[in-house]
Amino acid sequence: MRVLGIRRHFIIGFLVVLGAGLVSGCTATGRQSIQDERSVIPTMGTRGGHCCAMAKAVPRQTALAKTAVRFVGHSRIRIGGRSYAPDCSGFVQGVYASQRVDVYDGLGELNGGNGVGRIFTHMVQHGRIHYGPTVHPGDLVFFHNTWDFNHDGLPNDPLTHVGVVEGVEHDGTVVFVSSVSAGIRRYRMNLGQPAVHKAADGRVLNDFLRRKLPGDIKGTQYLTGKLFAAFGTLAQ
Repeated sequence: MRVLGIRRHFIIGFLVVLGAGLVSGCTATGRQSIQDERSVIPTMGTRGGHCCAMAKAVPRQTALAKTAVRFVGHSRIRIGGRSYAPDCSGFVQGVYASQRVDVYDGLGELNGGNGVGRIFTHMVQHGRIHYGPTVHPGDLVFFHNTWDFNHDGLPNDPLTHVGVVEGVEHDGTVVFVSSVSAGIRRYRMNLGQPAVHKAADGRVLNDFLRRKLPGDIKGTQYLTGKLFAAFGTLAQ
């Protein structure tokens, strides 16, 4: 029943995204306006409240994480002589191509749809969607509402960003790598304290992943822990 629930959630969300008619789903800009906060789509961060610990290393997963880290500080990813789109979907596509995994495989009929949604679908079909408590290096981490994808001024945009997990720190903070408009960067997310940006000692627990804009409605979230949707692990 849990798998069916996950699939149902994704299908509803993906239809909303696909209807927007855009391609990548990673852009960090969008028009905002004041609307009824009841329209806000809740994220699934609380479902990862007991997360996260590092799972036993698997060679292919570890290789994926190392590839992602290798491109930190770059503006885009190039693998095997091919350059990939300079956005979060293109970054993930390139990282997984390094291990001969096509995250768009079998989804040609969705050309023109949201890249993050396509990658999520690949994980549903060829791996496992989960919320912890253990996370593998090389896992994918998905987010909702990182920008106003459908340009309606509301944070009601599912599956708008994706990154590659590098590892988990001693306090359960997940470190992941993703591509944003500023380039390929490391981010942190702590699902035990999703509303906290920095700990008392100054350590970053949750990075800002959504840009704050003057017209944001009440209830809009910005931190990684609040925007978290799910993890994805390839079948071994």
